[in-house]
Amino acid sequence: MVSSFPFPLASLPVLFRRGQQASLPRTRSAMQLLLYSTCMTLYLHQQGAARAIEAQWSGAASGAMLRQAVLEALTLARQYRITGWIADDRLLLGPLPAEHLAWVAQHVLPQLVSGGVQRFAALAALDPGNTQLLGQAQARAQQQLPFELRTFRDVAAARAWACGLG
Repeated sequence: MVSSFPFPLASLPVLFRRGQQASLPRTRSAMQLLLYSTCMTLYLHQQGAARAIEAQWSGAASGAMLRQAVLEALTLARQYRITGWIADDRLLLGPLPAEHLAWVAQHVLPQLVSGGVQRFAALAALDPGNTQLLGQAQARAQQQLPFELRTFRDVAAARAWACGLG
């Protein structure tokens, strides 16, 4: 398999554990834990044929940790053929360096588009600095990329919308 990443994934330290199926009472979709790391947890949501990945950030992440987590998420997004993405940035501590946001804009968002993402739901960071930085990055992405992007305060509404229910 040929990787589209600028470096081999095997060169990064392994920080993840694979998860198991979990059903949460607040959502009507099946929510499957895909990965857990020190800075991010990934869930798969399925509503009929619609699939979305939820990336829940927690704490601060170094550049290497952020890239490894995001690249693993992209691999799973392709594997599960998702059409929705939920970026839960509420617990992301920062501020995020500008070069991290630039890397996401240049390398990650185009791969989400080419992978079939049509809806991108964002849950704003609680950290005021990250809220501003991520808001600016999302505004630029919304102008440049062919998917719908919405910001939510309610996680259940974000999940439903990303799965095509709203």
